[in-house]
Amino acid sequence: MCNTCGCSITPGTAHLNLDRSDPGTVVDVLQDLLAANDRVAMHNRGHFDAHGVLAINLMSSPGAGKTALLEATIVALRDRYRIAVIEGDLETDNDAARIRAQGVPALQITTGTACHLDAHLVHQALHDLPLEGLDLLFIENVGNLVCPASFDLGQHLNVTLLSVTEGDDKPAKYPVIFRASDLVVLSKADLLGVLDDFDPSRAAVALRSLGRDTPMIRTAARRTLEIRPWLDWLEQQLERPRAVLSGSRPRLAAAVGV
Repeated sequence: MCNTCGCSITPGTAHLNLDRSDPGTVVDVLQDLLAANDRVAMHNRGHFDAHGVLAINLMSSPGAGKTALLEATIVALRDRYRIAVIEGDLETDNDAARIRAQGVPALQITTGTACHLDAHLVHQALHDLPLEGLDLLFIENVGNLVCPASFDLGQHLNVTLLSVTEGDDKPAKYPVIFRASDLVVLSKADLLGVLDDFDPSRAAVALRSLGRDTPMIRTAARRTLEIRPWLDWLEQQLERPRAVLSGSRPRLAAAVGV
């Protein structure tokens, strides 16, 4: 988590006075911030569990294809499952509009200067997004491979997209977010035939080196639709009891080492 750019301050944490000139104060306040976030995250998870809603935190760098994957997922599953989406971006409601065009509820959170969502922001959004009758809630985090890894939102599962238009060494360069992932989705896989600088096997080795047996699947949601492995994984998770998922997901803050 960044200690200097102000990304840790959102409306839910603005009451914390962060004196960045004092390193000791920075550490103390950030620890308090994460502890307060975890309490709200637990509250959010309680809401999800009480309503039988599977909540998935979707993370990636900007442009990796999160929204496109969600659009294709909704088209494939909307006749069988009741789906809603919370979108996170610094500005605009472009992604929420794209999701609503697929016929499901979508709420946009604009974070301003914060390059991540936190549990407070998600909790506020839940007041405007009733959980009654939902089966699946996607939380599309702000495009960023760093700060989103620090904040538990109350989700049951973390999914990180790795686009083939990025380097295959991303898991090695950004280990925290990939180590905290329950699934890695290799997106835009239909471009592998025209991109010779991305080797899926190297990406898999980098992922394995993080010490977790995290599965990696390939998808494509634009030129050639290839999302069956993703849909199969989702349906497997929807069939599992929420209590099992709540107990199995690693705390993001713990993965950061705070």
